[in-house]
Amino acid sequence: PSDSIFPLSTDDKQVFINCKAKGNPPPHYRWKVDGREINTESDPNYSLVEGNLLINNPHVINHGGVYQCIATNTFGTVVSREAKVQFAFLQNFSKKSRNMVSVREGQAVVLLCGPPPHYGEIKYSWVFNGQRSFLQQDARRFISQRTGNLYIAKVEASDAGNYTCAVRNMMTNATVLSSPTLWWCGGMVSILSSPLLAPSYLAH
Repeated sequence: PSDSIFPLSTDDKQVFINCKAKGNPPPHYRWKVDGREINTESDPNYSLVEGNLLINNPHVINHGGVYQCIATNTFGTVVSREAKVQFAFLQNFSKKSRNMVSVREGQAVVLLCGPPPHYGEIKYSWVFNGQRSFLQQDARRFISQRTGNLYIAKVEASDAGNYTCAVRNMMTNATVLSSPTLWWCGGMVSILSSPLLAPSYLAH
């Protein structure tokens, strides 16, 4: 077996971890996870298919770990290399309201994304005023792919509107949104955010 990352959103809800050993007579297989032997007869989540380990309805905590395949026949036993198995996932944003921030025209502002718990490669984008296309970066606007934060230099009146941070898991294609609202008031721009669930048109 080899190190693997599996998306938890797979339709069949099954994961295969491969193992193949040659021998005469043919070997019998068993598996360990984190040093603990797996009992496929008592654990309904695990089963063997020609030596390969099948995980049914995998869970990110219960079934992630270091797996090892063990093959045995009358002449001896061989043990595979360790394989780290992880699961890609993306949770929803917290529903807790965010604090309001005020910015004066001409100043710089940072809109915080604060991504929810996740694993696997993710991509950050922002949506302006609910448009179906993502906000384009330019000389004044920059999206950090490390934090997801949106940086706007020299705030203008035209920047007023609704800003939504979109977080996409590149393995599962799941997308969730947190929706900061930015509005203009005199010489001041104020920011208030409250999280929302992603609409279907962004989950692609």
